[in-house]
Amino acid sequence: MSTRREFLAAALGGFPGFGAPPAIPLQTIRNGRSKRRYLWIHGNERTARAVLLDHIKRYRGTANLVRSKTRNIRLFDGVIDPNRLFSRTGAEVNLRTLNPRWTAEKVAKALDRLDRGREKTVRAVFPPKDGLLIALHNNSEGYSVKDEVAISDRVSLRDETHPHEFFLCTQEGDFEILKTAPNNVVLQNRASKEDDGSLSRLAAARGVRYVNLEVALGNAEKQREMLDWAERHLP
Repeated sequence: MSTRREFLAAALGGFPGFGAPPAIPLQTIRNGRSKRRYLWIHGNERTARAVLLDHIKRYRGTANLVRSKTRNIRLFDGVIDPNRLFSRTGAEVNLRTLNPRWTAEKVAKALDRLDRGREKTVRAVFPPKDGLLIALHNNSEGYSVKDEVAISDRVSLRDETHPHEFFLCTQEGDFEILKTAPNNVVLQNRASKEDDGSLSRLAAARGVRYVNLEVALGNAEKQREMLDWAERHLP
């Protein structure tokens, strides 16, 4: 049963905390006590949402789901990719790309707004010390593990015929475990990379255990299988 605090948190954007609004509107679902955190951040990736909602019923942890039905979320009279706002640098590039008619002043105003709410969102989605964050994503033919190989520190391609299904992690220990699965895995924690404002970049920089589970849109069975494997094997 939800507590009054949890109800108020949901009403105010999905997590406790008052003052400046969060950078991302979130719905929070909790199942018992656990250091596991789960995230669904793109509103158009519906397969991942369905898999996560089923998973959080069966396993303990806290799931945060974006309150959106589209990939991008509204910001003033424009939009931003919610997985590109975890740094001011990445957010600025994304805002200019998605809102080409915005003036420099409007971009600066939006960035200031994101700066005020970013850390609240980070605190909501990041796990406690020694915890694990698993983000669920879906992709289409335009993106696969092949796009990540050149910017990864280590790579294990055990299922090269299915490049759209893979894990991306930020910790060496998690990579060592995930590479034993019959799936593709990349590790990104040290190699120099462009600051694109993604959560994975921030997690790597802060030493947070983060696993991104990518599966082709519509392939719920495979996403559920990979998520269950990670749940059973990652400490």
